[in-house]
Amino acid sequence: MRDLLQPRVLNQASVAALVSALACYPRMSLWLNRPAPVWYLEATLFLCGIVMWGFVFAWHTPYTHRPVFIFKPEPGVFIAATLLGIVAAGACHLWLDPLLRSKWPEEYPADLEHWFALMLFSLALNQLFVVFAAFDWLIRLLKHRWLAAGLTALFGAGLLAMKIHSLATPISPPLWTVLLAGRIIAGLLAVWFYLRGGVTLVWWWTFLLGTRHFLDWTGHA
Repeated sequence: MRDLLQPRVLNQASVAALVSALACYPRMSLWLNRPAPVWYLEATLFLCGIVMWGFVFAWHTPYTHRPVFIFKPEPGVFIAATLLGIVAAGACHLWLDPLLRSKWPEEYPADLEHWFALMLFSLALNQLFVVFAAFDWLIRLLKHRWLAAGLTALFGAGLLAMKIHSLATPISPPLWTVLLAGRIIAGLLAVWFYLRGGVTLVWWWTFLLGTRHFLDWTGHA
């Protein structure tokens, strides 16, 4: 707790949380059945973001000896992230998306405006919650890098399992297995990118995965 209350950590976390909340605004404004006003949701995201970014700025560098932001990653790591992102995007577009589009319509933007809102939300909040804050909290708790990485991947898979369970239309057990296995692999890759290339490399990987939706619009044109 002492680490989280350091002025440097609080200042950095507050600025990052503000940027994250602003980036989430397009998704909040397009949410038709939101349970509260946009200002309330934005304030909640900002306050929660301070805590999550606090985990990142307080514990990532001391326990991994790597900076949070790396703007010039190693060429090999950047190429690996780029190729894996393109391959994963292609695989999702060809095999998974046709099976899931009718079950998860909110995950498949219909136009550029919704894609932009979804992408910003994913970059600003999803990766923060599922990868950055989760991993840094676990490595602070366990003090073991790869155990923390494994549990971070399982955490993401658990969230996906809860979402699958809440679907109105059930999915087949083979598809369920593929989704969870893919989520675990993606979670491990995201942590590896985070360790080798910082937040920015995970954002790049996430952006590449999101570009597959442009193929959907091209195919429907």
